[in-house]
Amino acid sequence: MHAAPAVLPPAGAAPSVAIACDRVVKVYAREGAATRAVDGLSFAVAAGEYVCIIGRTGCGKSTTLNLLLGLQRPTAGSVRVLGHDPHAEFDALRGRMSCIFQGDRLLPWRSLLDNVRLPLEILGVDEAALAVGPADWLRRVGLDGYADALPAQVSGGMRQRAAMARALASDPRIVLADEAFGHLDEVTGQRIKADFRALVRDTGKTVLHITHSIEEAIAMADRILVMGGGRLWAAHETEAATRAAGGTEALRRLLYAQVQEAGEAAPGAAHG
Repeated sequence: MHAAPAVLPPAGAAPSVAIACDRVVKVYAREGAATRAVDGLSFAVAAGEYVCIIGRTGCGKSTTLNLLLGLQRPTAGSVRVLGHDPHAEFDALRGRMSCIFQGDRLLPWRSLLDNVRLPLEILGVDEAALAVGPADWLRRVGLDGYADALPAQVSGGMRQRAAMARALASDPRIVLADEAFGHLDEVTGQRIKADFRALVRDTGKTVLHITHSIEEAIAMADRILVMGGGRLWAAHETEAATRAAGGTEALRRLLYAQVQEAGEAAPGAAHG
């Protein structure tokens, strides 16, 4: 048996809740068969909190992200982002939530600066703000001097930095990260992750970060949620769990065991 998950933010966290999932179910019907990708998922993320969700492939992480982005509607239960239903009230969250994906998804014909400007242009931001904000964000992510470069002219790490700047340029309250650093080499990834963590901390962003990397979750998150079979399997406040486990390596082993246990307990899981 796994420990009962702590689905709410820690008691000392900011009182306002930025993200809330309450008994969420998402069922896909394919060829006459029903698959419960998310199965009674409940958790909350406090304003300003950095939360990582970890779990094996197929545990429901990506479906959860799609529900939060408003790309899909839950079959049952409630999803709220800043108090809004992200599917039914999509426009209410324009500019208030952004996402960084595993691929940078930059438009190849636009310069790095113009890629960062794009969400602000869509939001109808005035020219004065467009002239200052995007360039400042390029500087803050370490790309000063590359504003006119096309994506094909810079490295993968630099493109991901530009994607970070694009996600932050509209000053969103919430940033979702979907395996945002998993495709980078270890050295580049460590540097970009450290810079991202510092930027979102300094600007007070709420972050929900989907990752396969246990080490990444330990290094970056205030709280770590373990998913399996579309459910929340366990939850840990990172600092407290590190102390209780007796160090980072011991916590890594604990989380590894929980991810494996949650995956093997899922209906239809492949064992081996």
